[in-house]
Amino acid sequence: MAVAQELVSEGPLMAEPGPDLTHLAHVVPSARQLAWQELEFYGFLHFGMNTMTDREWGDGTESPALFAPETVDADDWVALCAEAGMSAVILTCKHHDGFALWPTRHSDHSVRSSPWRSGSGDLVREVAQACARAGLKFGIYLSPWDRAEKTYGEGTAYDDFYVAQLTELLTGYGPIFCVWLDGANGEGPSGRRQEYDWDRYHRVVRALQPEAVISVCGPDVRWCGNEAGHTRPDEWSVVPWELRSAELTASLSQQADDGAFSRAVRSADEDLGSREALEGYPGEPVWYPAEVNTSIRPGWFHHDHEDAEVRSAHELFEIYRRSVGGNATLLLNVPPRRDGTIAAEDAVALRGLGALIREWEASDIAGEAETTFSANSVGPCVTLRWPAEREVRAVVLKEDIRLGQRIEGVEIHRVDGDERVLLATAGSVGYQRFIEFPPTRAQQIEVTITSSRATPMLAGVGVVQAGQFGPDATSGERRGIGG
Repeated sequence: MAVAQELVSEGPLMAEPGPDLTHLAHVVPSARQLAWQELEFYGFLHFGMNTMTDREWGDGTESPALFAPETVDADDWVALCAEAGMSAVILTCKHHDGFALWPTRHSDHSVRSSPWRSGSGDLVREVAQACARAGLKFGIYLSPWDRAEKTYGEGTAYDDFYVAQLTELLTGYGPIFCVWLDGANGEGPSGRRQEYDWDRYHRVVRALQPEAVISVCGPDVRWCGNEAGHTRPDEWSVVPWELRSAELTASLSQQADDGAFSRAVRSADEDLGSREALEGYPGEPVWYPAEVNTSIRPGWFHHDHEDAEVRSAHELFEIYRRSVGGNATLLLNVPPRRDGTIAAEDAVALRGLGALIREWEASDIAGEAETTFSANSVGPCVTLRWPAEREVRAVVLKEDIRLGQRIEGVEIHRVDGDERVLLATAGSVGYQRFIEFPPTRAQQIEVTITSSRATPMLAGVGVVQAGQFGPDATSGERRGIGG
């Protein structure tokens, strides 16, 4: 990838009436949000009581004696995640059934009461230490809904219980990069639903792990809105403040005990941050970037009957290109089997995905080109020229998001003398945008910024040559993957 620079511009391009573009262009990420974005791709490990009972949602009445995996090797789990190209792992430390994968002092419903490791095991510690050995970041999922806890639905009493367990996880397992908060909410033993004290939960995280992002029902990372791997045509990190409402996210989360939700796609609110979407918005825009979360299988926990429905390496790679290459991160779930091993079908797909990602990264030939920065009649541009024709299939753009998300429109041309052939267009860029087009032979590629909220500030430009990346994901439209 070529190192880019400030592009020549006299100010916002296409400066029609609309929202305050100068303000929008200078909303920037926090240090923790920036560090999270740079992880790009990380894993979810759903494993627990549901794995033993072959369910998606347990009801909290399961006996701890059921948790007896025979072959748990966290180093194997983490090594496979690393081979797939992941940079971090989030463990479901406790799902809705309330069974804790660490020996919590605040409930008997945990590994301490199980036969696994003769009651002396701590899976959270094993995964955290495996991540540390492999150089991967470690994160936690702690469901606010605990169907085994008698105080659930009782207000402050339950909040005290939840905060006590959250504190254990945030103080006993080293650095935490992410606290992933699910919005699921059901009735407790009293018949009442708990009103989660989100502000209190967030304050605890900030106090104990200040560098951790709080995801989904939190102020740092936004759920993309579905669990199918679907991405928006243009993903904006600068969006209305109201999208940070945890209650809003909770109302859209999974509401049933089945695996169908992980493949459901919703098309509502496809545009969250364009100048058209923000026209007339009276509130304060915030930096609230998107995470795409999906599972390698229909369900989040392992089920033998889904072995034939594991996503292929090529399908996963397309999701990767649309998310990581569409100004989002990708959180991919890999659920271990009942015996504690990763299913062979999952392992094959993950290793294939890792190989495709490494091939994609190795196919960047921008560093071999003569690169110039200038401006044409449309806007600022980057020109890359090779000594001879190369067969190329994508341009990768990265904005310097430390200074905000500014670019609103891009055109990619193949230039041959006086002939300029349009290969693709895209809208927003953000942290990273893969702009794909049918493979074409070119000696010179021109990237033009056609619309921007302020002077475009690029952090890098890449050009990917054609390779064996699987089915061509581009359509008849000249649009970029991830947009």
